[in-house]
Amino acid sequence: MKKVKAAADHSNPVISIRGLKKSFEDYAVLRGIDLDLYAGENLVVLGRSGTGKSVLIKIISGLLSPDEGEITVLGHNLAQITEKQLQELRIRIGFSFQNSALYDSMTVRKNLEFPLVRNRKNITKTEINTAVETVLDAVGLSQTINQMPSELSGGQRKRIGIARTLILNPEVMLYDEPTAGLDPITCIEINDLINEVQQRFNTSSIIITHDLTCAKQTGDRIAMLLDGQFQRTGTFDEVFDTTDPRVKPFYDYNFIQ
Repeated sequence: MKKVKAAADHSNPVISIRGLKKSFEDYAVLRGIDLDLYAGENLVVLGRSGTGKSVLIKIISGLLSPDEGEITVLGHNLAQITEKQLQELRIRIGFSFQNSALYDSMTVRKNLEFPLVRNRKNITKTEINTAVETVLDAVGLSQTINQMPSELSGGQRKRIGIARTLILNPEVMLYDEPTAGLDPITCIEINDLINEVQQRFNTSSIIITHDLTCAKQTGDRIAMLLDGQFQRTGTFDEVFDTTDPRVKPFYDYNFIQ
């Protein structure tokens, strides 16, 4: 599927990051980064393994605290909100984990019902059924509703993980290495799904990856993380229009070998 250019609202950042720093003991992972995610766009954060990409989205979702810097998410400064407000904010943020994070002891239906029952106390059984059927249809896996996660392929588990995230109608999606461990054909299917989610559910997304095909197929804008900072941002072609020795081998490995 050809990427449809998003109609992002550049006057409306849904996530704004300024001067973000994070170290683990003596190792500085993030060294003062600035970043905006605009309403309606897919923003790819690209970089090698171990460069702090996953640390970034854990900070955005409040799972890690920064050492320095300011993070505003959907109008809330994370340093100034209570734990209760943070929990309420997380419901508006969908986090698609690298390993899908499904409960092995639950059917697909029960996995999808769980976040609804946990977060929406007065929801009816009819509303639950409708929501489950809607997100399963969105990821193209209606037929798996009564299966166990162990009966699904890696790509199917990834899709169900995305469906479980979508079921709370999040405004922001955070994808952590969505194509990791998948075969090339399934990677294309997941990339297409990320674009479909953006269009169908009107989400704003940050996609963490070191997969350049994923970046090229899903990203409206690319931010390349090098040496703890965003060194290059722009379209895919703009980011890789360089002779920077830190960037060019990254491209050559993915597309030339």
